[in-house]
Amino acid sequence: MNTITNDIELIDFIDSIKDEKELAIDTEFKRTNTYNPILCLIQIATKNISACIDTISINNLTPLFEKLYQDETLWIVHSARQDIEALFCLSKKIPNKLFDTQIAASLLNFPVQISYQDLTKELLDVHLEKAYTRIDWTTRPLPIKAIEYALDDVIYLLKNYHKLTDKLTIENKNEWVIEDSCKLLDESLYDIPIEQAWKKVKSITILPKEAQTKVVAMAAYREKKAKNINKPRKWVMHDDKLISLALGKEKLNQEYERNLNNFIDICPEIININIPLKQSKPPTKSERQQKTELQKIVNQKAIKYNLPPEVIATSKSLLKYIRGDKAVSFCKGWRYKILKKELEC
Repeated sequence: MNTITNDIELIDFIDSIKDEKELAIDTEFKRTNTYNPILCLIQIATKNISACIDTISINNLTPLFEKLYQDETLWIVHSARQDIEALFCLSKKIPNKLFDTQIAASLLNFPVQISYQDLTKELLDVHLEKAYTRIDWTTRPLPIKAIEYALDDVIYLLKNYHKLTDKLTIENKNEWVIEDSCKLLDESLYDIPIEQAWKKVKSITILPKEAQTKVVAMAAYREKKAKNINKPRKWVMHDDKLISLALGKEKLNQEYERNLNNFIDICPEIININIPLKQSKPPTKSERQQKTELQKIVNQKAIKYNLPPEVIATSKSLLKYIRGDKAVSFCKGWRYKILKKELEC
């Protein structure tokens, strides 16, 4: 078992994988009382070696980041978003290439959000224990069994990757998984601009315009403050209170109102952001008929290409399309290619 706990061991490990281009990667982190996740372990596997890197004990992670973020390094990850984020918070970098095995599995008609354990069972007939899913990964020393559990997440991940790529090759879907995985390589997913913080507030799109403007400003201020003090945004102010204040049902205390006004003075563009109105009205009879026809087409394509229908188009995206939204996922990329003839009729 290879556990890396100091800078010298890390440099030796990076040297041992310097020529490897395919890295199976997983992370263990804690995120209960902080804005950013606390990265505790990084597990890496190649065809010849695997290791747990103790990020809490190591002082200098630069050699690791230099390897991870090389142009030619392919990250192989299952459900990659949180792992990318946990590393981004320290490195401020995004991988150049990504293969997400959960996405790959969905393109082969496995359940859309299949777990790593279930996929490993399906592909390799290996049962993985879940005993350490709720452990506090900041604990030191970690139990040996917990480290073994963490290593399993990359040892079998690499084997899953090869099984999946073989199947994707047979079905001519290799470009599809790269296309869908690349959607996770958008830095704004991991470093939310404060002017977009309103998107994290539920029900904002159905509020009156005046209340929306207030919510946008307060959400931006909340996001900035949460980042600065490294606490969850809802610890700063819960959505329900934020909306209640915007609607005038509650009043801000003087100090908070003064700080908010100072923030708006510094960032006046915040109050000019327009929120698109949510098309929450129920579908009309005509829309229901159109949606039914589109769903039939999607279902036929799903059978033809061995896909879950919702991977091609969700019910929500179909209604958006009918109402004129051409930015939905099936209007571009491989999805559009398989639907192009029917959509252009």
